[in-house]
Amino acid sequence: MANYKELEGFGVQTLATDPDSPGWIGSIFYNSTEGVFKTVKPGGVTAGTWASGGSLNTARSSSALGIVGTQNDAYIYGRYADGTETENYNGTSWTSNPASINTGRGISQGTGTTTAALGFGGEYPGGIVALTESWNGSSWTEVNDLNTARFGLAGAGTQGATLGIAGRNPGRIGNVESWNGTSWTETTDVNTARSTGQAVGTQTDAIFATADLSPSTYTANVEEWNGSSWTEIADVNTARSNYGSSGTTSSAIIFGGLGSPTVKAETEYYDGTSWTEVNDMATARYGVNGTGGSSTSALAAGGYTPPGNYSLTEEWTAPDLVINTLTTS
Repeated sequence: MANYKELEGFGVQTLATDPDSPGWIGSIFYNSTEGVFKTVKPGGVTAGTWASGGSLNTARSSSALGIVGTQNDAYIYGRYADGTETENYNGTSWTSNPASINTGRGISQGTGTTTAALGFGGEYPGGIVALTESWNGSSWTEVNDLNTARFGLAGAGTQGATLGIAGRNPGRIGNVESWNGTSWTETTDVNTARSTGQAVGTQTDAIFATADLSPSTYTANVEEWNGSSWTEIADVNTARSNYGSSGTTSSAIIFGGLGSPTVKAETEYYDGTSWTEVNDMATARYGVNGTGGSSTSALAAGGYTPPGNYSLTEEWTAPDLVINTLTTS
């Protein structure tokens, strides 16, 4: 029987610390500090896990107006039903930002980054709004409204090139609008009208995932946008609404949400073809605010489970490799 050296061309190496290079995948090594043998296996999204992050200063949910940026540089703004509070996340903690949005509202949408964002639509005690505000890194400015006022809409893109997708006014609608940096233009509707879903991608390449068709009724349908039309693609495993999302059209995750019959903690990964269940969030909740722009690094902030809102934050990280301790006998 061949031994490890004959198979690999070298003996088992001794290291003081675990390696962090994908070049070690498939290897066995001895960790001299811990006194154990270990193996190095491929990582990736399916090996991702959630860990606790810093808590929000103001507990909130459904402020999807709401959150933009990355796991280590995020900005959350707005709060259901009419909050204007804003906060910044630096990868460790949230800091209150005095530059509040002009019109407080929730169940709305945002796209962009912490220095260039767009917030649009929403609902507040005065009603459903078409308002759009632009963020330049220091202040919010009112710009041209959506053509159709709505809340519970999805968004994909950047401050200067965004899609506003579906929503409610007051019933579920399938209207889609495209923002060119100055104004909104009606474009092709989604195939299935729905609300409180999420989207990832760009103005010309996006996916719009599971959402609600009516109270307590959810669809698992996912649609893909190619810049001119919507096409049904693979359904998610767990139909839900009011969840968080992060990633691209070829590699995305969705997490948390409200489904039948319970609040969800499930995380699902899309590889461009199908959806796979991966590790759950630590705390099930809906109205969760998610951002990240990646399927391997994401942020989930706030949310709601009766009787109230959460201030907790969780961070999703998928490693390049996984190191396991070998058991010997």
